[in-house]
Amino acid sequence: MDMTPKQIVTYLDDYIIGQKDAKKTIALALRNRYRRMQVEPELQEEIMPKNILMIGSTGIGKTEIARRLSKMMKLPFVKVEASKYTEVGFVGRDVESMIRDLVYESINIVTADYEEKIKEKIEDEVHRQIIEKLVPPLPETASESAKESFIKTYNVMEKKLLDGSLDDKKIEIEVPKKAHVEILDSSMPLDMSSMQESLNKMLGGLNKDKIKKEVTIKDAKILLRSVASENLLDKEAIKVEALKRAENGGIIFLDEIDKIASGKTNQNQDPSKEGVQRDLLPIVEGSSVQTKFGQIKTDHILFIAAGAFHVSKPSDLLPELQGRFPLRVELESLDEEALYKILTNTKNSLLRQYKALLKVENVDLEFEDEAIRALSNYSVRANMKTEDIGARRLHTVIEKVLEDISYEADEKSGEKIIITKELVSEKLDDIVDNEDLSRYIL
Repeated sequence: MDMTPKQIVTYLDDYIIGQKDAKKTIALALRNRYRRMQVEPELQEEIMPKNILMIGSTGIGKTEIARRLSKMMKLPFVKVEASKYTEVGFVGRDVESMIRDLVYESINIVTADYEEKIKEKIEDEVHRQIIEKLVPPLPETASESAKESFIKTYNVMEKKLLDGSLDDKKIEIEVPKKAHVEILDSSMPLDMSSMQESLNKMLGGLNKDKIKKEVTIKDAKILLRSVASENLLDKEAIKVEALKRAENGGIIFLDEIDKIASGKTNQNQDPSKEGVQRDLLPIVEGSSVQTKFGQIKTDHILFIAAGAFHVSKPSDLLPELQGRFPLRVELESLDEEALYKILTNTKNSLLRQYKALLKVENVDLEFEDEAIRALSNYSVRANMKTEDIGARRLHTVIEKVLEDISYEADEKSGEKIIITKELVSEKLDDIVDNEDLSRYIL
């Protein structure tokens, strides 16, 4: 992942409007991870990631930044909600399970990379097995003419197999019988997880036989590909590489961290909240966590925390935990112009999504520029009168405007519908002006 900070910001600009400071801080943090891996090993151990705390109300892009980062990078990335963890001793997920989630994600990424490297080998093995079913091999005692005939037939079948003309033909294949369904539950205590793995191995060993299935060649390619992949992949090498990637490139996005802040003024706080913070401390600072794939050190995992901090403040977090997030970024609230740009300047914007959905019913949907401005204006007004939910308000406002059109779309096949400012006003004026109505409807 050797994108420059400017390239990372440019990529995020396609999907998230504004929030330059947050994008810049995250781009630098990601670039520093790449830089760290290029310095001498002794210094690598000393360079710690600078964890980030993003502060801002809901619907302004915090989670969207995380989503886009996970798509952009080929690094292990997990997004978790801090509010779903509980202190050890309470019922719920313990904080170490986020590290196990990260390792599973890393295993998936590395497995996909290794499969890509040996893609041709896997395909060759699948084709060999299918052709053997179509043209069974000759005995060693076969005559020369029989061998020549076999080679010709084999080549013809191979050509037909590759061009897909045999896809609908049925053949009988053998696949391993599944003796169990393995459950990967990262929240399971380690001793239970080890016990389950032993049981899985034991059950797997008891039933190694294969079952015969009659399937089309098209389906056989899929079934045999997973078997061939399983046999050809180096599991140990994947495990080692996955742990290394998770340790040195792993990123955990810790959302809703404000929900575990125990405000000094609120006497009704859940006593486990402070416990969750205390449990987070060693993981964020650097410790070793045991997983079913081996031990992983969390020293160089980058943590990006985010929270609205409406009720609590960052200073309500434990001082030690505050110190683990040295970089603070405050995200700006979205004004009318920002909402307009979200609807017009982002890739796969909401308007584009609605157009594509109605295109399925053969309805052409068009939005006048004034109508888009009106949608942004009503969204801002609704945010001011009720709770400010940022860009998420656009979903409810647009849905309200298009509700009837979408409902009757099947009757309007072949038509072109233009969304005007007047239509937007007609649908939203009464609701937005009436505070009680907008509170319940928008």
